[in-house]
This record gives sequence, C-alpha cells and structure tokens, in this order.
Amino acid sequence: MELSRQRMREHTLEQFKHVRTCILARELCLLVRTNRVAFNAEDAREHCAFIAKLCSEAGCKEQSDLCSKAAEAVLTSEEKYLELCEQSCMKCGES
Repeated sequence: MELSRQRMREHTLEQFKHVRTCILARELCLLVRTNRVAFNAEDAREHCAFIAKLCSEAGCKEQSDLCSKAAEAVLTSEEKYLELCEQSCMKCGES
C-alpha cells in the first residue's frame, strides 16, 4: 500500500512540476506571440526572459537558450525575434 502511495506521490509531483513550468511557459509564449502588437519591445523581452527561465527550470536547455536569444533579439530585429521564438516553440513541441 505504501509503495503505491509513494509512486502516486512521485507521479503527482512530476505532473505539478510540468504544469508549473512547461504548460505555463507554453501558455505565456502563446499569449506573447499572439498579442505581440500590444507589447512594446521591452515588454516582450521581459516576458520572453521569464519564459526562458521556466523552460530552464523544467530542464529544457535548448528551448530556454533559444527563448533567451529571442528575448535579446526583440530589441534589435523583430524578424530574428520571431525566427528564434518559432524555433523555441517547435523544440518545445518536440519534447
């Protein structure tokens, strides 16, 4: 009985971590991308940096790095920002 409870606990904690990091990051990323005209570049940079932190916390290093690069690129080139953001989202969907 105790062994199954321990497994259930581990599974639930893993689900909580996934929701707290991955799902939140995806939802925030979608919100930023679909409403990018409403944000100024500094808003997008701040939010993308936060999303990158969530990805890093989840152990998704490549996605986090791409999102961090997008956060910096948004200040200089919208085209580069969108390209990096798209790559990050695609990698996120693959994991």
